[in-house]
Amino acid sequence: METFELQVKPRTVEGSRKARNVRRQELIPAIVYGHGMKPLALEIPEREFLKAIQTKAGENVMISLKVEGVTLQESTCLIKAMQHDPVTDQISHVDLMMISMTEKITVKVPVVVVHGDEAPGVKEGGALDVVHYEIEVECLPTQIPEKIEIDVKDMKINDVVHVSQLVIAEGVQCLLDPEDVVVAIRPPREEEVAAPAEDGPAQPEVIEKGKKDKEGEDGEAPKASAPAKETK
Repeated sequence: METFELQVKPRTVEGSRKARNVRRQELIPAIVYGHGMKPLALEIPEREFLKAIQTKAGENVMISLKVEGVTLQESTCLIKAMQHDPVTDQISHVDLMMISMTEKITVKVPVVVVHGDEAPGVKEGGALDVVHYEIEVECLPTQIPEKIEIDVKDMKINDVVHVSQLVIAEGVQCLLDPEDVVVAIRPPREEEVAAPAEDGPAQPEVIEKGKKDKEGEDGEAPKASAPAKETK
């Protein structure tokens, strides 16, 4: 794998205020550690760092670190972590891990699906489901794959690709369970049948008018009879 040379400077003053000042100068605050060395604070030229991660290796690029005024026992490192500004998405901090070219390391390799639109299962309405976008592997730094390709052009609905079916270079060990599903074509979702429309709002009950009072007319109250006269 190609190595990208990066010229950096030590960062003598730490803290959030200093870090903000570094970023204003188009420099990225960073730290390098590992392989028996004391952690060292750095400031990295943003433009050069972006060139490094835009190579074919992406974030797995091997960096040959040259620190101004500092002699390092080892000079090859990998990107361990990157922090991004939540508003601008710019890289706000980088962790670099020093490595030995003769010792195995653990890295995550991106999964690339090819011929996704040609898969019979997709043409029939199935959904291509990428379960793992990255595969964790263990290997020597010189053996890190740039990507793991999965060709799905012959996959039908309900077909899956397990870890055990991946084509990985010799010397590279996948750390996922062999039975883990990496890619699948799921059947199309059944359309939900609309529930029958409910009857409209209940109509008010019509109460029939009672019969007319036998002693009154048109529903009027009956007239009271006159009191009987007293007989002397």
